[in-house]
Amino acid sequence: MKKGILVLAHGSRAKSTEDTVAAIVEILKQDLTDSEIDYAFMEFSNKSIPASLDAMAAKGISEIVAVPYFLFDGIHIREDIPEAIAKYCAAHPDIRITLGQSLGVDYRLAAVLADRIRAAI
Repeated sequence: MKKGILVLAHGSRAKSTEDTVAAIVEILKQDLTDSEIDYAFMEFSNKSIPASLDAMAAKGISEIVAVPYFLFDGIHIREDIPEAIAKYCAAHPDIRITLGQSLGVDYRLAAVLADRIRAAI
């Protein structure tokens, strides 16, 4: 059975943000071929955390790693997302969800930022 990966993003009223996350997930799917990958948003989207988890569970996926596509460990990472996951797990005891880390400090992100700076200069 494939394991599940759920990429979590904040969400926005701008439709382009959903398109961006969907594009990132498509890139991930090319690299992580042994896992079912989906995405969800904290707000402003029908692809909520519970809805996306339900979709994965409907595919028979019972072991999911939820990874925040967030730079910082703010309130959503420390409280909101863990609470949403705990609530889901309480209602679905057959589903196991592990929460990964936010993007944080990483030389690869700094390299992308440096590229953006060079392009702007």
